[in-house]
Amino acid sequence: MNLARCLWMSVLIAVPSLAIAQQPAEVPKGEVTKYTFDQSKMFPGTVRDYWVYVPKQYDPAKPACVHVNQDGVQFNAPAVFDQLIAAKEIPVTIGVFIMHGRVKAASDQAIDRFNRSYEYDGLGDNYVRFLLDELLPEVEKQTAADGRPIRLSKSSNDRSIGGTSSGAICAFTAAWERPDAFCRVFSGIGTYVGLRGGNVYPTLIRKYEPKPIRIFLQDGSNDLNIYGGDWWMANQEMERSLVFAGYEVKHEWGDGPHNGQHATKLFPDAIRWLWKDWPAPVKAGLGSPPLQQILIPGEDWKLVADGYRFTEGPAANAKGEVFFNDIPNNRAYKIGLDGKVTPFAENTNQANGQSFGPDGKLYAAAKGAMAIVTYDNSGKPSTFASGIPGNDLVVRHDGNVYVTQPGRNGEPNIVWHIDPKGAKREVDRGLVRCNGITLSPDQSLLYVADAGSHWVYSYQIQPDGSLAHKQKYYHLHVPDTADDSGADGLRTDRDGRLYVATRLGLQVCDQAGRVNCIIPTPNRRITNLCFGGEKFDTIVATCVDKVYKRKVKSRGVHAWAAPVKPTAPRL
Repeated sequence: MNLARCLWMSVLIAVPSLAIAQQPAEVPKGEVTKYTFDQSKMFPGTVRDYWVYVPKQYDPAKPACVHVNQDGVQFNAPAVFDQLIAAKEIPVTIGVFIMHGRVKAASDQAIDRFNRSYEYDGLGDNYVRFLLDELLPEVEKQTAADGRPIRLSKSSNDRSIGGTSSGAICAFTAAWERPDAFCRVFSGIGTYVGLRGGNVYPTLIRKYEPKPIRIFLQDGSNDLNIYGGDWWMANQEMERSLVFAGYEVKHEWGDGPHNGQHATKLFPDAIRWLWKDWPAPVKAGLGSPPLQQILIPGEDWKLVADGYRFTEGPAANAKGEVFFNDIPNNRAYKIGLDGKVTPFAENTNQANGQSFGPDGKLYAAAKGAMAIVTYDNSGKPSTFASGIPGNDLVVRHDGNVYVTQPGRNGEPNIVWHIDPKGAKREVDRGLVRCNGITLSPDQSLLYVADAGSHWVYSYQIQPDGSLAHKQKYYHLHVPDTADDSGADGLRTDRDGRLYVATRLGLQVCDQAGRVNCIIPTPNRRITNLCFGGEKFDTIVATCVDKVYKRKVKSRGVHAWAAPVKPTAPRL
């Protein structure tokens, strides 16, 4: 069998056939209606067919649960839903069965552009945004054949999504990216291999804080084994990763090839399981051991304040009070131990990163003034060093300061050292875009985030304050939607872990330079963090226009305090 035919077998078995299996007369039969959608802004120029199944029991007075399927109508789903809804084994559910898009050729001398792999195999939130912002609202513009308006529930707990092959990984990606929109996934012969990056899922699943997703996996030992990977092995690796991370997962393995026969046979039981206990919500597991060492069950992110333009530079003083900047508005704020946010300083000259020093003063990189300034307890500023358009900084317990200066428009990226008297000198340059900066708990090493790559650099600090033995040391994960990690603020805890603010959330690394776990923040873009609170066991995260906090088991260390020697890492 040639390669093209192998890859498209799942499509061939998925081409919608609206012939519904024979049913007993007493089972109310829903209706299936075909539509075409060609107004996508997410996938411009595409045209696609979709089908909507409306069960007989649907009452428009109450928004219905929703099942979305890629590659159109599969698994005799309408007939299955008729049976399961009649038996009250699943809630009243409207099915939306969608084909992938294609861009029609300009003439008969050219071929259409087929979007299936682009839409389905690609990671990121493009497809789920297409569903939520375009296709499902379009469905709600339609009416059933008898004139009933279509109303779909917006609750994740009322939605399932599925498919086969590339349609299966697409379903999982939709739930992975937006568990607030889909939490029940049916995956048949899933393409979790290296076509467009899906092979990273087993690793990410193990590291990410678990999401409230329930998933049913199916595959066969004679599935594809081609240039992109081994489907059979990849599905087993997915199942093992999901179990390791504490997800609610069930699987059925067989010996079939890359087709939908086995998935069709087990689909009714799989759907029953996915919807079991409804309307009880699907819950997230506790996660991997590294996550369990940090996170407290039941403790989630809590909003501290919002309404800012761009927050940065969280820094904690000896009391555990946290100070942060709103850069465009040139203001600094203080979060008291009681959680109240009050103004601290005005006209901060676009102050960005900041850190307390051993003298109790708050040091800030005031880019607008091209200076490092200090603030006393009243918020009065003084210039400490000038001529540095800094981004972030850290102050050692002995008063030495290190500052990052990211280059713009071809300018060099510089790491500065400033001695306790304010004398400055360059100690490194050459990073793509130097950004966050902090010290190891024992203060022997300097860590610098390179936001333009997937590295955090490690340097050994010499007795005179210079840097030696530069290494690309911490290897970070990069989202499929970006070319770099966007690494920003850095902090360490008493156990030697490094916390890195990245595009994926907080990536937590061990001392050996490996990402052990990833903790996403509510609006994923986190710019910086610090440990605050009386025991320094609360992570305070600046997230663009918002500030969040989360109590954890770990305790942060601060460079203004005496060095702490952590236990050596397991290698």
